Formats: sequence, structure tokens, C-alpha cells
Amino acid sequence: MSVNPYASRPWLDSYAKGVPAAIDEPTETLSEMMSASVKRFGRRPALEFFGAVTTYRRLGEQIERAAEGLRRLGVEKGDRVAIVLPNCPQHVVAFYAALRLGAIVVEHNPLYTARELRHQFEDHGARFAIVWDKAFDTVAGFPADLRLEHIVSVDITAALPLAKRLGLRLPLPKARAARSKLTGRPKARNPLTWTKLLDHPRLSRRVADPTLADVALLQYTSGTTGAPKGAILTHANLRANAMQGQAWVPGLVDGEETFYAVLPLFHAYGMTLCLTFAMSIGAKLVLFPAFDLDLVTDAARRSPPTFLPAVPPIYDQLARAATRGMLDLSTVRFAISGAMSLPVATVKRWEEATGGLLVEGYGMTESSPVALGNPMGRTRRPGTVGVPFPSTEIRVVDPADPSVDLPAGERGELLIRGPQVFQGYWGRPGDTAATLLAEGWLRTGDIAEVSSDGFVTIVDRLKELIITGGFNVSPSEVEDALEAHPDVVAAAVVGLPRSSGGEEVAAAVVLRDGTELDASALRDFCRTRLTPYKVPRRITVVDDLPRSLIGKVLRREVRERMLAQ
Repeated sequence: MSVNPYASRPWLDSYAKGVPAAIDEPTETLSEMMSASVKRFGRRPALEFFGAVTTYRRLGEQIERAAEGLRRLGVEKGDRVAIVLPNCPQHVVAFYAALRLGAIVVEHNPLYTARELRHQFEDHGARFAIVWDKAFDTVAGFPADLRLEHIVSVDITAALPLAKRLGLRLPLPKARAARSKLTGRPKARNPLTWTKLLDHPRLSRRVADPTLADVALLQYTSGTTGAPKGAILTHANLRANAMQGQAWVPGLVDGEETFYAVLPLFHAYGMTLCLTFAMSIGAKLVLFPAFDLDLVTDAARRSPPTFLPAVPPIYDQLARAATRGMLDLSTVRFAISGAMSLPVATVKRWEEATGGLLVEGYGMTESSPVALGNPMGRTRRPGTVGVPFPSTEIRVVDPADPSVDLPAGERGELLIRGPQVFQGYWGRPGDTAATLLAEGWLRTGDIAEVSSDGFVTIVDRLKELIITGGFNVSPSEVEDALEAHPDVVAAAVVGLPRSSGGEEVAAAVVLRDGTELDASALRDFCRTRLTPYKVPRRITVVDDLPRSLIGKVLRREVRERMLAQ
């Protein structure tokens, strides 16, 4: 193997004051971590949901009772327990109750179609599921070969304050619409409910405790570049990433912080920043079933946030609302953005509105998910994804031969190694071998450029590079050029096959209201920023771009739509 020019870790000089070069090895599982928080912060608020507050002591009691209910259903160590829930208190309880038994949690998007959910259930083979009542019929309707032994139906409105529950019952159109967003009525007669599951005393029998090496979670990748795969994450992986997050923000105070869960807990980003990191430091976690400006505004009056993990569109919307005086964000000292590129303009807008820091981080499901971040201080560098976390190493290699390290400053595929790196893909040894290399190096599939002091800039996604005329074209670079035009609100660039072989650069654009496409003029505009072979040959106007639940543009879906035209 060639020499890694970043082995000396030049980024350490850029760490914020108090951030260590390495974290200690985890010594407690996620279950032990939660038990410690319950003991340490018992009387402090752990969860808030539409104003209803659950203390850490109460949360611990609910976890024990749910664990006993699952045990009586037959859940044992190593069993997979599927969770199909939006953000709600029951989600937090279900997550830790399954782990308490040594079971493996499998997270799912509750808004997925039957086909999407079925693919994942076929893959992981769970026999038990805890499901939002609005998605109950979908899961219960799986074919006979996928019948689950037990499906627990969860009415998340049961966690609302009494006044809000009563308000949902009013015979008014607004109340009916709100009720329909939050709850449904399963067709099954007398389904097993969450209330019945918890109708037990605390865990009444000693169970085999999980170990750090045990699998805690199967987290399915987003599938933006292929069929979703279940990433295997152990207690050690997830606990280490929570510890790395805590080390990265030395200004946080245990038992005093308020985190906002505007990101879905079933996504790796929301799961680690909220389900594990927040709980590990005794923070109050304010839960939102989905991001909604009005809900955030109401919550901010009751429980002002101090730490906010989110994505750029959410930061933009909140900052604009704060500028208009709709809510006060001055209490948010730290905010971290991920999942997509963070525009420098968004950073400026946010920090002017809040007075706090907004930095960009980087990660993937396979790294639990956070691996890099901008320092929480003056050394942060907007426009980059920052530097490696404590105990994390990087390499930049030739994508065609990952054993070949590239010279410092040269673009190549980013590799990551650290205690947060996953164990492989569930039931997919071939995919695992292609992604997880010798000595624990994770192939990210991202093309990166690293500065001499270790700051990383993601140039593009390796599998989404467009090859035209023998040249590689970065979709992100072309999208940036298109979005610089005053009439273009958003753009997605993909490669479409040519009859003569290779690909042509094609773009789907969303235009500003009241404007019309002048494709020739837009190409001329791009030519002032791009070499000719990068300029889109085909430009299509669309009303909106398909996005994941956290707002990432799904280029694969854009490509499929353009091919179907």
C-alpha cells in the first residue's frame, strides 16, 4: 500500500479548544448508557411532545415495562424488532426497550409505500414490529410468507397533553384534519396496542444483557444509488459516535441542554444526534412528528432550543422566520448541518439571526453516521465538511484502485476508519467486501479534495459522476452553475445514455415563479462558468424535484423520470 499523506492528522491544530484527538473506548452499551442517564438525571425532563413532558425517571420506567411486554411476546436476544414510527415518545421507548432485551432494532420510514417496506422486511426477516397505527394496515397486509408474529399498533396521540387530545375530538374540519395527520384506525379487529404492551410491571425476569460487540441496529441506507441495504451497527459503533459528538461540542452542559428533534429518528442522522447523543448527556429532547414551522414556533416559546441538528432548508426557513420576528432563536448556541451541502449564505443568515454557530458535518449510514465536522469555533471553514472527528482517520485514494493513496490536495475517493464504522451489510457479503476494506477502511463513494491542513471538501458522488466524451462531469458543479442563474430556484443534473455510447449531461430545473425557460440563454450562462462538455445538452423544467424525507435531491429518481419522457 502506498503512503497515506494524511496519516499525521494535520487537522488536529484546527480542533476547537478542549476537543481531544481521540475518545476513550466505549465501556457501556446503549442500554447501560440510558440506565445511567435515568439514574443521573431522573427528575429532569427527557422528552417533550406538544408540551407533554416525560422525565428521565418516567422514561426509564416505560422502557422497562415495554421491555417486559416484548419479552412476554417472545422477543429474545438477537431477534429483530422493526420500528415503523414517526418522532414521538413511544419511538424512544420502543428503541431502548428492544435494546434492553439484547434485540436488534430495525428502523423504518413510516411513510414508505407497501412495496418499499416489504423489500426491507423481506431483507431483515423481523418477526416483531412496533408500528404507527396509520401504517398498521400496510404492515399487516404483507403476504403470507412475510406474516409477522406480533404487530403492535401505536396511537401517537396518546402521548399528547390531555387538552390537545380532547381538541382533536372536536367535530370541526381543522380538528379532523389534524387528527388524520397523527392517527389512523387499523382495519384489524382488536389489534395489540401499545397501551396493552405497557400494561405490565417492570421487567420481571433477568435477561441476557447485550455486549458492546452485539448488533444494536440495522439502519437501511437511503437507496439513492441502488437498492437499500441494512447497515449493521453495534452498540460500540453507536456509543462511540455519541461520545465523539459530545467531545466535538465541549460547550454543552450535561443535564442542561434542549435538543430539537426536527430530523426523523428513523434516519441515521436524527437517530444518533437525538436518540443516542442527546440522551447520553441528559438533554431534553423536544420531538416533532415532522418539521413544521408553526410547531417549532410554539415549542420555542415553551422550551427554547440550545442545540439543533438539521438540514440547510430547515435552517433557511427558521432563520427567515426569526428575521421576521416570528420566533426567537438566540438560545441556539450550536447547530450542525448534514445530509447535503450547506450554502455559505445559509450560514451567514442563520448566525445573524441567532448569534450562535452553524457548522457543516459529514457522514453516512455506514459511519453511524457522523465522521467529520467543522470545528465549533473560529477555525471552522464554511464551504467544507470540516475535519475528521476524534479517533477518526481518512485517506484519499484512486477510485479505480483504493490501495493507491493519492498525493495531498489531489481529488480522489474518501476513505474513513474509526470506531463508528459499521460491520457490514445484513446478508450481503459481496456488498460488504466491496465497501469495507482491509484494516477497517470504509469506502464512502464520495470524491473529495483535502487541504494541506486536513479540511475536506466533497466534490461529488462517485457513482453519480457523468462520463461524456471520455471526461468526468461532476453533477454538483453543473448544478451550482445552473443555480447561480437568477431564474433558477433548484437544479438536478444527471447523465442520460447516448445512442452512440457514453452519456450526455441533462438537467431538471425549477424556475422562479413568473419566468419561462430560455434554454439557449441558460446554456450561454453556464458556458461562462463551465467548460463546454459540462454544459447540459438537455434542460427540462419541472415543478419540483424529488427529495428524500430530509430534503436531499434524489438524482436517481430524476434520471428515471427523464428517461421515461
